[in-house]
Amino acid sequence: MPGIERCEPNDETRIKHCYAIVSGKGGVGKSFVTSLLASRARQRGYEVGILDGDIVGPSIPKLFNIHQAAYGNEKQHIVPALTESKIKIISSNLMVEHEDDPIIWRGSLVTSLLKQFYTEVAWGDVDYLFLDMPPGTSDVTLTAFQSLPIDGIIIVTSPQELVSLIVKKAIKMAKMMNIPIIGIVENMSYLECPHCKERINLYGESKLEEYAKENELTPLCALPLRPDMCELLDSEKVEEVAKHFEEIDKVLDVLEK
Repeated sequence: MPGIERCEPNDETRIKHCYAIVSGKGGVGKSFVTSLLASRARQRGYEVGILDGDIVGPSIPKLFNIHQAAYGNEKQHIVPALTESKIKIISSNLMVEHEDDPIIWRGSLVTSLLKQFYTEVAWGDVDYLFLDMPPGTSDVTLTAFQSLPIDGIIIVTSPQELVSLIVKKAIKMAKMMNIPIIGIVENMSYLECPHCKERINLYGESKLEEYAKENELTPLCALPLRPDMCELLDSEKVEEVAKHFEEIDKVLDVLEK
């Protein structure tokens, strides 16, 4: 857009592809989907990073059991934290003295930190940088769409009608700003019994195909609720959980094309 300054990476950063994971509201599992994508991409051998764009409500570090503070290197660039499989992560929760300290900032400071996470972090060589965006269509999402070189976005939704209606706002925002939409992931699409694998439509019938067609988008995959994975998630072992969600590979297959 005219008059908008585009962010440029530092001399320690070489990012091939940048994708944002977005939704119109919270509670649909956007951070979970981001974590699955990053973990499965890393399992395929790619160099992967996650920029936690949910500045005031970060959850990425906890999913990956990261609790240490970030620090600077000799070039005064921020060094991202590493997960067990060497996924690079930066988050506002790594910048506070205590990880339960709230970030009580006005919008300008929040958006400034988002841009700093792209320009001042020593990302190194990254094949895929995934941006976990906050819910809604406010300052942070607007700044990311205008200032960061996003190759496309992945929309996360769930079967409920209300959620789908709200997510439409994020879809329309992306189209208004000419941001390519890779497709839709329907999270919590059904409950999978850990014993017999029966599918239970906890939130009603899946509307992924219908919703995608209505919005002229690609249906990427439907992710189940798996009760047997909850304990691993509570133990902050999302990389282990990702091994059991082969469905997300359909998204990576599209990104690889």
